[in-house]
Amino acid sequence: MSEGQIRTEVHGHVLTIIIDNAAKKNAFTPAMMEQLSDALTELHDNEAYRVGVICAEGRDFTAGLDMPKFFGPSAEKRNIREGNVDPFGLAKRCRKPVITAVQGIVFTVGIELMLAGDIVVAAADSRFCQMESRRGIAPLGGAHFRFLSRAGWGDAMYHLFLCDEFSAERAHAIGLVQEVVPAGEQVARAMALAAIIARNA
Repeated sequence: MSEGQIRTEVHGHVLTIIIDNAAKKNAFTPAMMEQLSDALTELHDNEAYRVGVICAEGRDFTAGLDMPKFFGPSAEKRNIREGNVDPFGLAKRCRKPVITAVQGIVFTVGIELMLAGDIVVAAADSRFCQMESRRGIAPLGGAHFRFLSRAGWGDAMYHLFLCDEFSAERAHAIGLVQEVVPAGEQVARAMALAAIIARNA
């Protein structure tokens, strides 16, 4: 079975970063997290790129981490390379604008990646959930403070404490998402926004 990968494509001054593990609802492995860091570092360092777009293959953006590969006796021991961009922007943050295009399931690490970027375009079928508290763990990728800055205290506490699933419309209403588009149009819209930003740059 495929372990998944992070692929990149170049579209003029836009670097598209593609999460590709659709057979497992784009669950992240440690290797994929390392590859995402490499891709964001390329965006950060390469002067030819002015904007990044993060998107995903298949029906879902991501179901979250492939937990056994990160925690427990069979966990993979991988670290982000020294000097690389942190995908969650907690250490070294990418200096270029990042637009995230999401669809379907957008759970846990998916929300954290959205929050680490700048603009989010969501398909109307997107379903969001920050469920770490239900599992007895903390949202360690930055959601514990970025959710607050995007949504405000009350809405952030509501979703962080309840660990509920909420819609693209709700995400838009509280500021986690900037545009909601028909399902299947999210990447094209993100690329269109990226082209405008690249021209402005």
